[in-house]
Parts: sequence; C-alpha cells; structure tokens
Amino acid sequence: MLQGVKAVIAKSFERIHRSNLVGMGIIQLCFKAGEDADTLGLTDHERYTIDLPSKASDIKHGQDVTVTTDNG
Repeated sequence: MLQGVKAVIAKSFERIHRSNLVGMGIIQLCFKAGEDADTLGLTDHERYTIDLPSKASDIKHGQDVTVTTDNG
C-alpha cells in the first residue's frame, strides 16, 4: 500500500496504472511537455505541495496545477 501518497507525478501513465491509482484515490499529475524530473533538478528526496481546487468537482483533466518542492 502507498501510505501517505496523495499524488504521483510522471511523464505519462499507462491506462492500467492510471486506473489503479484512481482506485486508490491517488491523483495522477503529468509533467508539462519538455519537462521531467531531470530537467527540473528533482532528486526523489523532495516533499511537494500541490495547489489544487478545494472541491474535487473543480479539478479538470488537463488542468495546470502548481507544484512546489520543500526546497523551492
């Protein structure tokens, strides 16, 4: 089980993985085109803050969201 995980950020998701994450209540976020963990200098040791609408019904497919790390 993914204890404490609320979102996953990746370049893309296969349909089965997306379905599994939805089933676990985990939000799937994709990097913008041309960006990935390497280009953003991420090390897998960051903690993230994700700015989402307060109502789940306000979250739309393809919507931009702001994600910040504990180191800025």
